[in-house]
Amino acid sequence: MQYRNDKHGEPISLLGFGCMRFTTNMGAIDIDKAEKEILAAYKAGVNYFDTAYIYSGSEAAIGTIFKRNNLREKIKIATKLPQYLVNNRAALDRYFNEELSRLQTDYVDYYLMHHLTDYVAWQNLKDNGVLEWIEEKKKSGAIRNIGFSFHGDSDMFLKILHDYDWDLCLVQYNYLDEFAQAGRHGVEEAHKMGIPVMIMEPLRGGKLVDLLPEAAKKMIKANPRGWSAAEWAFRWLYNQEAITCVLSGMNSIAMIEENCRIASQATPGEFTQEDFEFLNKIKNEINSKTKVNCTACRYCMPCPKNVDIPAIFRCYNEMYTESKHSGRWEFAQTVGLRKKDATFSQCIGCGKCEKHCPQNIAIREELKKADKALRPLPYKIGIAVAKKFMLKK
Repeated sequence: MQYRNDKHGEPISLLGFGCMRFTTNMGAIDIDKAEKEILAAYKAGVNYFDTAYIYSGSEAAIGTIFKRNNLREKIKIATKLPQYLVNNRAALDRYFNEELSRLQTDYVDYYLMHHLTDYVAWQNLKDNGVLEWIEEKKKSGAIRNIGFSFHGDSDMFLKILHDYDWDLCLVQYNYLDEFAQAGRHGVEEAHKMGIPVMIMEPLRGGKLVDLLPEAAKKMIKANPRGWSAAEWAFRWLYNQEAITCVLSGMNSIAMIEENCRIASQATPGEFTQEDFEFLNKIKNEINSKTKVNCTACRYCMPCPKNVDIPAIFRCYNEMYTESKHSGRWEFAQTVGLRKKDATFSQCIGCGKCEKHCPQNIAIREELKKADKALRPLPYKIGIAVAKKFMLKK
């Protein structure tokens, strides 16, 4: 296993264990199976284990496993504050203490503000005293490092990134999402600031492996590198020095062994020009069903009415390159849940965006189609309910 250092020089394994997808049996985590997998990963050198308050049963499971195997002082635990449930200072302690109890520990190595999509969520935490609370917890040693996990656009990511002296950040990033959400610009800016970058969804929920188009699978099989689809995705990430740790939701020994092998062999800068060109061909195959030829250049922005045009088109395309549910879910997370409405409903048809689009997209017409596809009535209702719940003060 290879390691890259956190902000304070502590080594973190290049591969992290994402603890959201443990195997379940009758709705409960199969803790014996999870234990075997965690121990296999630990023995192979993995020392970073990521969980969250809302990952059902996960914190309790790893707390039990680490305690009965005397691993607590040998590994790093990352968990997350459910910031969308916080509406007063007392809630900060309530959720944190519950997590400590579940984890059977008196400190957390890496504590993240979970699922920030908009600056307003971070501002809400500040309004409820989170800065003073963090200072107290760090001083007592109950929290060693503070960070945030993010789902939103790159501008919002940079605003949050520059607003506090963070110890780490966690973003969705892979070769298909290179310019989505925080994107390459966000990853590299964090690195420039000395902030470790942890990666989630390296395989895009399986899309870059099992859900690849058949033509792409054949191309990968024929490539002289001999790498599997997953290995291409992991090595693309490990090729970047800006990335500290890549999380994988591993739930088989075979998967753990394969991922640990890759994390032991990959080196920064190993990709050749031919490798990058090959992955571009794979991306073209994946994107062959795209509805709108938007490159996310953002020349159309800012919209005078706050419509996030690139984000809407990205989610619309995802409905057809991945699945309708995936695109709508991505839309709900990254656009629908913002406090300031960024949906097509705000569009006044001024056409300013179209004047600046280098792809000459009929943006107003395509936005109308995208909105109809992304927000059928059940999703409109669901987003409205979730927004009211998650963004309340």
